[in-house]
Amino acid sequence: MRIETLDENTKKNLLEDLLKRSPNSYAQYEASVQEILNTVREKRDEAIFAYTKKFDGADIDASNILVTEEEVKEAYAQIDENLLRIVRRALHNIETYHQKQMQYSWFDSKPDGTMLGQKVTALRRVGVYVPGGKAAYPSSVLMNIMPAKVAGVEEIIMVTPPGKDGKVNPTTLVAAKEAGADAVYKVGGAQAVAALAYGTESIPRVDKIVGPGNIYVALAKKAVYGHVSIDSIAGPSEILVLADETANPRYVAADLLSQAEHDELASAILVTTSRKLAEQVSQETDRFIQELSRGEIIQKSLDNYGHILVAETLEAAIDAANEIASEHLEIMTKDPYQVMMKIRNAGAIFIGEYSSEPLGDYFAGPNHILPTNGTAKFFSPLSVDDFLKKSSIIAYSREALEEVHRDIEQFAEAEHLTAHANSIKVRFEK
Repeated sequence: MRIETLDENTKKNLLEDLLKRSPNSYAQYEASVQEILNTVREKRDEAIFAYTKKFDGADIDASNILVTEEEVKEAYAQIDENLLRIVRRALHNIETYHQKQMQYSWFDSKPDGTMLGQKVTALRRVGVYVPGGKAAYPSSVLMNIMPAKVAGVEEIIMVTPPGKDGKVNPTTLVAAKEAGADAVYKVGGAQAVAALAYGTESIPRVDKIVGPGNIYVALAKKAVYGHVSIDSIAGPSEILVLADETANPRYVAADLLSQAEHDELASAILVTTSRKLAEQVSQETDRFIQELSRGEIIQKSLDNYGHILVAETLEAAIDAANEIASEHLEIMTKDPYQVMMKIRNAGAIFIGEYSSEPLGDYFAGPNHILPTNGTAKFFSPLSVDDFLKKSSIIAYSREALEEVHRDIEQFAEAEHLTAHANSIKVRFEK
């Protein structure tokens, strides 16, 4: 991995480099995505079946687009029993963590006859997108569905591309059943997003779409926002390790590569106060790449977006971490909790050398659907909140309104909104 001295110039260049990976930088795909969205909106199921044949090579129609109970039973028969046990343990941790996020309605009544409050209501129907193809991501299934279940969403619909045989990956299907999906449909890509956003004869329209996907899925979610809500427009995976001379270089290298293996656009960055550690980590990454199965992808990822930055002080390193606002941030320093208190921007923070990033991906409980491309400066991880909406409650008695009606009327008239003023005034006509 390249080693650079951290200064304003290297930081500026790095930030510009990372922004090139944003879905907003792929405008050349937007026309193709929009064409798919328009076609699905117009032709509905007919378009879904045609696109599934074109992109996934599967013969899907109204009779087999919905996963059946028989297919679910078949998936359970194929899954390793020990893996099922692990899925259930992870699911328990995810549910327990997200239950602590739950919000409830509240009402505040006063003796003067006023009552104000907030009514918290779960979304009625949510769509969860799960990538398919050769890869299976049961952890993503759990992370997207469980917060919706905890929130109390009435109907959770999952979409995922089928294989050429028209089947859904059995591990993905078992995870969906365990997490509580109400229906699973065999469709992926931008066409799946369109189906969820607009509805077809087979797939009902949802209120919100969540879940990661490729660039076509990301751009499709961006395009349908407003017709439905979405969680975020996810970019490629990223990790930043903040370390000093006390860090174990082998651990640091292993953790950087855990994200670099996702794809060639993934970002892996070490910011450290120790040049010795920087050199050791660079050597360890070279050794690991020779051993790991996705070594070629890892190497391209590091060549494109891998950086080791050596900072003069820990404060400078922390400032850089806050500017980069990484999806995953690991802290491996002498006093990691003190450093953690100075972190403002990160999707998830992992503290200490035994809190490796994959712990969060699979098992600990906090959600692994996280803000990317610097959006951790203003976005949060997927949570129960994403599946709740809030309504303000206002109730005044005649006596309470009488106390303030002239103030309201004057305020409205100052804005030249006389009908506003009149709707208050008529209640106190003599």
